Amino acid sequence: MPAPRKYSVELQQRATRMALDARADPQSARGAIKRVADQLGVHPEALRNWVRQAEIDDGVRPGTTSDDAQRLADLEREVRELRRANEILKTSAAFFAAAELDRKLR
Repeated sequence: MPAPRKYSVELQQRATRMALDARADPQSARGAIKRVADQLGVHPEALRNWVRQAEIDDGVRPGTTSDDAQRLADLEREVRELRRANEILKTSAAFFAAAELDRKLR
């Protein structure tokens, strides 16, 4: 269960869009993130992270995109589940093999 969000998705998208637009203009680029964060009541570091991730998702900056990160998390979860299932199957196979040996000895 994910942690509750401090900022809504709509606020995050709006703030990111405003910061990217402000940074596109050379005259207002300096301090744009801090200014937009103060206007919207968002922590500047949170907005900085959102802008960085938006740039990565847009291909402007190198890094792992949100889609790739989500896909990787899903695959890791699936691997964990499969390993757990394999462990259960190994344990049950060993149990039944031992039970079969006991039955043959009697």
